[in-house]
Amino acid sequence: MQIDFSDIEDLWVFGYGSLMWRPGFEYVEKAPAKCVGYQRSFCIYSTIYRGTPEKAGLVLGLDEGGETYGMAFRIAREKQTEVMEYLREREQINDVYIEVLHPMEVMGHGTLNAICYVATKGHEQYAGGLSLEDQAKIIATASGKMGANSDYLFNSYETLVGLEIWDEELAKLTDMVKEIHK
Repeated sequence: MQIDFSDIEDLWVFGYGSLMWRPGFEYVEKAPAKCVGYQRSFCIYSTIYRGTPEKAGLVLGLDEGGETYGMAFRIAREKQTEVMEYLREREQINDVYIEVLHPMEVMGHGTLNAICYVATKGHEQYAGGLSLEDQAKIIATASGKMGANSDYLFNSYETLVGLEIWDEELAKLTDMVKEIHK
């Protein structure tokens, strides 16, 4: 599913994982944001970017429930088509994410709708419900086209720390993966 963004004057995109630290597209502005109704979770098996079909890694997705703090990016009107093509190629490579327009609380802008990518329950790559121990074992040892799965975790966690956003689950996972690497 893809959103028709042609009538959206101010298009915003919400990043909660690698989009925060490696957006890969031009933006006019970025601001901390809160997404209510979805929580950040290592709930997607990665068989390309952070794993392989033989040894899948895990990447973040927005899963139902809770709330997530991240970064919202405002896209220039003349760049919207280019950015959305890029995001769809990157985020919907295997249809494990659904593209949705969802209300966000964006610092300095109030509540507005932003594009975000939500995990597809029922997809063969959906990994919701794994214990932290199982997640840590996978993340510590997997690697894919974009590098080590642990680097993805560490970059996501360090970006959140830099934004003064506390994510207890990512903090625990980071400690667990570092312990496995010892």
